[in-house]
Amino acid sequence: MADEKPRRTLLLTGASRGIGHATVKRFSSAGWRVISCSRHPFPEDCPWEAGEADHIQLDLSSPDDTIRAIDEIKERLGPSGKLEALVNNAGISPKGPEGERLNTLNTSLRDWGKVFHVNFFSSVVLARGLFDELKAAKGAVVNVTSIAGARVHPFAGVAYATSKAALAALTREMAADFGPHGVRVNAIAPGEIETAILSPGTEEIVADIPLRRLGQPEEVARTIYYLCTPESSYVTGVEIEINGGQHV
Repeated sequence: MADEKPRRTLLLTGASRGIGHATVKRFSSAGWRVISCSRHPFPEDCPWEAGEADHIQLDLSSPDDTIRAIDEIKERLGPSGKLEALVNNAGISPKGPEGERLNTLNTSLRDWGKVFHVNFFSSVVLARGLFDELKAAKGAVVNVTSIAGARVHPFAGVAYATSKAALAALTREMAADFGPHGVRVNAIAPGEIETAILSPGTEEIVADIPLRRLGQPEEVARTIYYLCTPESSYVTGVEIEINGGQHV
């Protein structure tokens, strides 16, 4: 119909599982178009609309590949040239040979660099590269940080923790830089969410969480959605903790 509102578009990294997967479903159910980015090809059994046509295979650990993808994303956005939401969700956390936590003494510089490229620098490249499209839509950016960015975590390694702390700082800087152009930038910091990234032994932490349970990916996705919609139109530069009270 001629008076139908244009469809809003979300660009999401790390969509294949956990929080990212739940976020795609939340936005799709609200009628959004979702463009997903992943280093893997689009899986044939994936349930959401458009699927492969709105998937971009992209290695976020490669600066060159991330920069290259900007033009492809712009082309996918089409003639509207608008991007209503960017969610930087992709994240990696390498472990030792026995699945142990890596600390400042045993994390290789190569691993540290790869983690920062995926967890931090890719967010800078995408947000800056798509700034005009976000500005045209008066859009929103949501960076997915972590409880590990604010305190030493028993399972998350030092490279992951420091990259997420840097992403929280970047959120404040971007909010200050993008705000005058009508673009809001916020972060969410999940705690123990029931996803494949959880380490063995996580169940022992539950007893110290006031709500006495793990969080669900859908609960995180609902907060991300809130931060990308007009309901949060005067919220920018904040990091919302989603951890069942674990920080108290």
